[in-house]
Amino acid sequence: MFEIPQLDLKNNVSPQEWQTRVDLAACYRLVAMQGWDDLIYTHISARIPGTDYLLINAFGLTFEEITASNLVKIDIDGNIIDANCPFEINPAGFTIHSAVHQARHEEQCVLHLHTNETIAVASLKEGLLPLSQYSAFALASMSYHEYEGLAVNSDEKSRLQQDLGSANFMLLRNHGALTLGKTIGDAYMHMYDLTRACQIQLQIMASGMQPIEIEQAIVDGIKAQANVVHTGLTGGQKSWPAMLRRVYRADPSFAS
Repeated sequence: MFEIPQLDLKNNVSPQEWQTRVDLAACYRLVAMQGWDDLIYTHISARIPGTDYLLINAFGLTFEEITASNLVKIDIDGNIIDANCPFEINPAGFTIHSAVHQARHEEQCVLHLHTNETIAVASLKEGLLPLSQYSAFALASMSYHEYEGLAVNSDEKSRLQQDLGSANFMLLRNHGALTLGKTIGDAYMHMYDLTRACQIQLQIMASGMQPIEIEQAIVDGIKAQANVVHTGLTGGQKSWPAMLRRVYRADPSFAS
């Protein structure tokens, strides 16, 4: 049986890095709690504020095993910073994340998942349709990237970056979903909205009844309306403390 090395980094890293580790570990746990994980695959990465270093999951651990201390610190090329780190990362899985972090330095977190709902909608020619309020949130900042096989070729990065542009939501055709945000909470809430949008679309399609689509003008105005609703704060900032409390209640070991 493989035993996970127990590390204690809290007193050996900056307060900013430790808080990022706690928030990122919580995000991994929330994804597992939602049933969005995919065995040991898919990734959530976050930039440590004030640095060019990123944190990502150790390859081989399930999301419910992620803790603040066993997240791996790497550079933008995927090189592990700590020579004594007992873990490794999945280089193939990091290709997408490195491309996004390189192109969107201002965003802290990149969340990439393979949920059934997002893969299903990403595999439709029409993609995400304006059928719900959740879809309007996503469509206000949506992009698509065509499937090129396993994301292991470095030359795919430039095409992914071009397709992403300034969007915060991306459907990877035949593959899954990607969201990003200026905070870990933002990226998580973006994925929550996108996943709900895909779930609702599939349920509407399964009904066989005629849907009512939201007008494009309304979709275009969603961003401005969201800013008013959140009184200058992002959705992640408003909801993230509640999400942290949920993870603490379920299993506080994530913050160790």
